Amino acid sequence: MAADNSNNNTMEENEQDLSELIRIRREKLKELQEAGKDPYKVTYYDRDTLNGNIREKFEEYEGKEVSIAGRLMSRRDMGKANFIDVHDSTGRMQVYVRINDIGEENFAEFKKWDIGDIIGVKGEVFKTRRGEISIHAHELKLLSKSLLPLPEKWHGLRDTETRYRQRYLDLIVNPEVKDTFVKRSKIISLMRSFLEERGYIEVETPVLSTIQGGAAARPFITHHNALNLDMYLRIATELNLKRLIVGGMEKVFEIGRIFRNEGIDVRHNPEFTTIELYEAYTDYHGMMRLTEEMISYIAKEVNGTDKVTCGDREISLAAPWRRLTMIEAVKEYCGVDFDSFRGDAKKAVEVAKSLGVEIEDGKTWGEALYATFDELVEKKLIEPTFILDYPVEVSPLTKRKPDRPELTERFEFFINGCEMGNAYSELNDPIDQRERFIEQMKKREAGDVEAEMLDEDFLTALEYGMPPTGGEGIGIDRLVMLLTGSPSIRDVLLFPTMKPKD
Repeated sequence: MAADNSNNNTMEENEQDLSELIRIRREKLKELQEAGKDPYKVTYYDRDTLNGNIREKFEEYEGKEVSIAGRLMSRRDMGKANFIDVHDSTGRMQVYVRINDIGEENFAEFKKWDIGDIIGVKGEVFKTRRGEISIHAHELKLLSKSLLPLPEKWHGLRDTETRYRQRYLDLIVNPEVKDTFVKRSKIISLMRSFLEERGYIEVETPVLSTIQGGAAARPFITHHNALNLDMYLRIATELNLKRLIVGGMEKVFEIGRIFRNEGIDVRHNPEFTTIELYEAYTDYHGMMRLTEEMISYIAKEVNGTDKVTCGDREISLAAPWRRLTMIEAVKEYCGVDFDSFRGDAKKAVEVAKSLGVEIEDGKTWGEALYATFDELVEKKLIEPTFILDYPVEVSPLTKRKPDRPELTERFEFFINGCEMGNAYSELNDPIDQRERFIEQMKKREAGDVEAEMLDEDFLTALEYGMPPTGGEGIGIDRLVMLLTGSPSIRDVLLFPTMKPKD
């Protein structure tokens, strides 16, 4: 039986058609350049308003002359008159173009323009018989030539791989995508204003460091040529921000890019954005109150409600949120009370394995508790929930609970089965902190590349005295996912990390 080459033939025909379209557009450009009308030499266009302004304030603009600019996105040709759509950052505007108004020569040039070209329009604002706000053009100008055809109008750009690789194309043909990133900008702006109104100061700390610290994660390593020194891209901003608390800056926060050499999935990208905030003279309870108040406030400001829809679920972000200790959560969702065999590492590991948790022999009671929660409980936390009191083994920078030294005053909060943020009553005992760093170094020596390094300068800072402090880190990308209904972190990053095609 002969092989079916129909798909290959279709692909070859499409490529030939595309090549022909590109050739034609380049010839048009050459003709313009030879005629002394090179669009790429245009340096300025006197645009005096945006499409959105005209739509929102039509009564003020009706009958008045305006000047707009944007991308030509569609054309409806009726011979000596055309309707075209011009898109700018605020959306679409219909433009009526008639040969009698712009002249035969200009109209002939206009008819050669392509979908995707950047143009300027001057004309009067009016409303068509069908009630559509439009501009009656009396002057058109080509401002930039598009040499590549846009995706076919009715199907748009749906291939996610192409959308993420060529975000500029995604934004052109799927204008609703821009709404996500407008919301992202607003969310970050609201975080800033919320904290600044409460006396927080925004700071900036280094991205490059000689120490891997502040979190358990694999770093990216780079090299400083002048110093002949290997350095790490930061995996957290924590240690530097706590240095500032020592220095007397009692309320600080930083919104910044974090880099972790980890896998890529719908919730992880190697570079992502967090906010970390630290406040002297409070603890993790204070951080809980601030968190639920801030996120509920942001949701209402961005979406007009503190409820979000995730799939077929509606989730309320209104305070107060549920609070459970990790021991309580495992007992509720797995039916096992780790408190009943507190400190018995062997039994804890056996129990975890009996529940289907992947864990090695020799792990501690606290590590078994954490692994059980991580694998079996986290995904079940749909409503906003604070999980409190993590084992000390997995919380090297956190203050111990006074009555339960095997646990720490730490919480993470979860919404729709996803960890959104992490907070502590910060460890300010330099002796205890050194011991925790030493335990982390032992893990590194045993092959754990995510374990923290011993930071002598940070220990020195603690020895000068750090007040009782509450601190928290929140993943901004995941928060944006939640508030925009985006299923993947790549949908909320303008330029997500992608493997090169070649």
